[in-house]
Amino acid sequence: MKESIVKNKSFEFSLQIIELYKVLQEHKEFVLSKQLLRSGTSIGANIYEALAGVSKADFANKMAIASKEARETLYWLQLLVQSQMVAYDYNCFISNCEELVRMLTNIVKTTPNSHSTLITNH
Repeated sequence: MKESIVKNKSFEFSLQIIELYKVLQEHKEFVLSKQLLRSGTSIGANIYEALAGVSKADFANKMAIASKEARETLYWLQLLVQSQMVAYDYNCFISNCEELVRMLTNIVKTTPNSHSTLITNH
């Protein structure tokens, strides 16, 4: 069975976001942290749903939603950086999120041709 690279990366990213959420909560940042947790973990949930899609259209729709969630997550991360609400090094999170955005954008753009070559490891 082939293993999905984007699925694995999104799952690892979700775990990273959960850890960041805990840090933000410890610093009494409750509003942005919840937004970040919701969108950051939603990326992987939508990818999981896409991989179980019943059609290419279903797959493409769920991957597009995952892409939007990744972009929203990037927004919250950038807002945390610029607002300086909690002093923290967010660079790794931003880099990982940007990578997911690139991967998902590529998948969505090429789905009508062949989505399997972009999301799997041989």
